[in-house]
Order: sequence, then C-alpha cells, then structure tokens
Amino acid sequence: MLDDQTQTTSAAWPTAYPQGYAVVDVETTGLARDDRIISAAVYRLDALGNVEDHWYTLVNPERDPGPVWIHGLTSEVLAGAPLFPEVAEELAERLDGRVLVAHNAIFDWSMIAREYARAKRTAPTRQRLCTIALSKELGLPLPNHKLESLAAHFGVEQRQAHHALDDARVLAEAFRPSLHAAARGGVRLPLLECRPLTEWSDAPSRPRVGYQPSYGQSSYRQGSWRPSRKRPACPYPNPGRYVPGGTLKQGMRVAFSGDTSVDRELLEDRAVEAGLHVATSVSRLTSLLVTNDPGASTSKTVKAASFGTPVVDEAAFTQLLRDVTPAGGPVPEDRRVQENRPVPEGRPVPAQESAPALFPMDGSADG
Repeated sequence: MLDDQTQTTSAAWPTAYPQGYAVVDVETTGLARDDRIISAAVYRLDALGNVEDHWYTLVNPERDPGPVWIHGLTSEVLAGAPLFPEVAEELAERLDGRVLVAHNAIFDWSMIAREYARAKRTAPTRQRLCTIALSKELGLPLPNHKLESLAAHFGVEQRQAHHALDDARVLAEAFRPSLHAAARGGVRLPLLECRPLTEWSDAPSRPRVGYQPSYGQSSYRQGSWRPSRKRPACPYPNPGRYVPGGTLKQGMRVAFSGDTSVDRELLEDRAVEAGLHVATSVSRLTSLLVTNDPGASTSKTVKAASFGTPVVDEAAFTQLLRDVTPAGGPVPEDRRVQENRPVPEGRPVPAQESAPALFPMDGSADG
C-alpha cells in the first residue's frame, strides 16, 4: 500500500516517540456511562508502526446489546461470550507498556477504564493518542474526521465498518503513515495521560441536551461521547477569577479538561451542588480550569494559557469543594439567562465579571 520512499527509517526516528502502540477499537451498547463493551480488538504495533499481532473478543454485556443495526451483535450472539472480567487479563497484557491509539480515543479509553473499574482492576494504560487529534496536527486535507475519511486518504479499504476487528485493522493501517509523516515533520505526538477511575457510578446519566437513551436509533447516530449536559442556569452571579490560595465562591465558572480519577459527571455534579457554574469551554469569563495534565494541547488548556486562567488539578479542586464561599445573593432570572450565554470572541468582558489574571496557568501548552 505504501511506497517505501515515503517511510522514515529507524535511524532518523524521533527518540521521544513511544516504543510501542496498541491500536484499539471497542463496540458498545451505547454512549452513556452505564453502557457496556460488547466487543474489543487490539492491534499491537512496534515503535515504527509495524503490526506485531492482533486480538479480538466478544464480550457478554449482561444487558441489552443496544444498536444492533450498527454493530450487528445480537443477544443470541453474545450469550455465550465471556464476561469482561474473564478477558480483562488478556486485554491488559496487550495494552501493557504501550500507548493506546484509537479514533476518538477518549471514548474507547473511557469505556475500557470503566469496565476495569467494574471488575475491580486497573488497566495498565498510561497514555493515549487520538488519531483525530493527530490528523489535525498533520493538517491532513480530510472532509471530516470520520474513520472512513482517514482510511480513504491513505488508501485503506474498509471491509466491515463497526466491526471492532476490522475497524482496528483499518486504523492500524492508517496510523502507520500518519506516524511516519509526523516523524518526518518533527511533529510532537498529541499524547494524553490516562487515569484509572477510583470513583464512579453505574447509575443512568441525567438527561443531556440533544441526547436520548442509547437504544434510540436516531439518537445513537447523532450522539457524541461527551455532549453538553442539561442543567438549570446557575442562580449566582460570576464573582470573577479564582485566586490561588483562596477559596471558591458560588457562581464561579469552572471548566474541566482531560482525565479525572473521579468520574467526570460525578465531579461536575458535585461542582453544581456546591453552587458553581460548570462551563463546557474556556473563555475570558472562566474562573478556573481543572485538569491533571496542564501541558496537554487540548483546546481548553490552550485557551486557559492565552487568557491567563488559573489552573488546579483534580485533588486540589476536590479540597476546594469542601469550603465554597456563599454568594451574596441569587442573580435575577433575566440576568441569569444572559450570563449563561456564551460570550463571542473579542467581546469585552463586563466590568462586574472581570478579574485580573494574576496567576497564569502553570506549564505551557503545546502549539
């Protein structure tokens, strides 16, 4: 498929690149936190992206298999499959010591991390690489970020879309030339930290904007991994930026980025219960960014660096939640609606909500 002249030799290979990769794809019963893995595939690659071996398994989810019209796995097919705890060790062996590579990697990793948490085990994965992020870093001329578009760009044939083994094969074949292009161009790989869950919930997720239960055909097609959750507007005015060393105050706008040891939705719910406004993006109005990986080149960390938004890690934020200063009083309903609207880029920040950026984000973001 690939001309040898397009490949980078090991002699010229970046020394900072990982020594091995595990290209992963999982099919699931849906997209929510109580959904389960029903099949998993792993292609192990060496440092240069060459295939070493591959592995595939079905998994009995012990529940409705979800969108059968997409993945084709019925309850009858899955009835005799092993439970996840029965394949956890073999999957761990294939992930151990390697960077997890997936298309929209946050989804695959989050589903895997949750399954290991249910099994009272820890996945050995420490870093992940999303091929969507890598294609953006490389500036590939793709019409969209679907796997089929990435495959077509590199001339990789898709034989059975939404079959974990074939999707993993397709991604492995597309990842190799992407990896070599990054090496030739001196591109820093968009690696992100993977944290195992230490606290989580299997309770059904609360209703979200534009998202229906995973068994609905149209909702599954239109869904995304972490859509905005539907919450009432924060009843308190934004008091401004968090000052390091101080306390949080009700009404502060808090954003989250990257992996957390406590399930993200649980952490967000606790922030809301404390009277904070959970923001889905970072703007000049953001009071605080919570991330365990401040050096990652995510859109939120990059914006936080440019705005001088204060940053704390998950452990510090958990401590701050224990003592949130009450607001002076609730904001009127008409102003509450106005304050929860996004502020367009370049628009001046209202005087009552501005605060000096005295403590910029620690560390520098990539890019």
